[in-house]
Amino acid sequence: MTSRPRIERTTVGIAPARAGRPAAEVESYALDTGKGPAITVWSYGATLVEVRVPDRMGRCANVCVRLTDLDSYLDRGRNPYVGASVGRYCRCVAGAEFTLDGVRHTLDRNEGEHHVHGGSEGLDRRVWSADASSDGDALEVRLSVTSPDGDQGYPGELTVGASYRIGPDGTLDIGYTARTTAPTIVGMTHHAFWNLAGEGTVDGHRLRLDATEAVRFDADLIPLPGAPEDVRGTARDFTTERSLDGVVVDNCFLASDGPVLAELSHPDSGRVMRVSTDQPAVGVYTGDWFAQRPRGGICLETGALPDAPNRPDYPSARLDPGDVYQHRTVHRFGCG
Repeated sequence: MTSRPRIERTTVGIAPARAGRPAAEVESYALDTGKGPAITVWSYGATLVEVRVPDRMGRCANVCVRLTDLDSYLDRGRNPYVGASVGRYCRCVAGAEFTLDGVRHTLDRNEGEHHVHGGSEGLDRRVWSADASSDGDALEVRLSVTSPDGDQGYPGELTVGASYRIGPDGTLDIGYTARTTAPTIVGMTHHAFWNLAGEGTVDGHRLRLDATEAVRFDADLIPLPGAPEDVRGTARDFTTERSLDGVVVDNCFLASDGPVLAELSHPDSGRVMRVSTDQPAVGVYTGDWFAQRPRGGICLETGALPDAPNRPDYPSARLDPGDVYQHRTVHRFGCG
């Protein structure tokens, strides 16, 4: 890391024309406060490409899994949403359908009969507008994109903003906003794969979650009817810090009201990441089906509950004209 704050903008390539959208230049923004984490964000998918933080010896490494080049990010076969901003609706919508004000809406079916992570041409596949600036001791890159009415089947034109803000206190603050022209549903998430070792797998990491309940899923990862499961005393109990060695996790946990939702640590390097959010749930995935890098990182996807548009017992994902969708998740990095 440098001793003085810096913002560096470069071009990484051209995203080709696709789905009726023209080819577009993809920009990279490198932000470094000189004291806290240093990050790199690309305008393709509003994607977090690098987060460099020191270990207990002061040696820096990228703790956010990245792909090798723009072509890799453009290729869905090689890119399972790595570091991307996912929407309009993260996780699943069962049967790719939901009803709003008596009108049935059919979404893009991109996972069998279901809609997952915003569809085959979701916001992670778009080139966002971007700029970056300093704000006191903090640095921030802000991105925006407009999803037209009917995009992937969603009603209303949706204007989405994303922001990545770093401070010298070791924080990375990720935020989303959205506004709509018609009643719709919104549920963004951030899909980084975290690896505090900077290499290898998530084995060697430890995880604690301030969450006592998890969604019960069927074989297609669609929520089952009824209340969430109490995970205390089960294989999904992370209320006490546990090793991830050989542990497979792919579930959605209900967030508590505590100040820290998740704490991920890597004892060998000393790096620790604490996550807090204003969202009702966190999806935890140990990357076991990431074809290019199995178990290369762990996702902590804060956001709405899966299939909330079809579940009146879940917190609502509805957004109306005149209202503003807001989502904030803070990552605090340190050494233990």
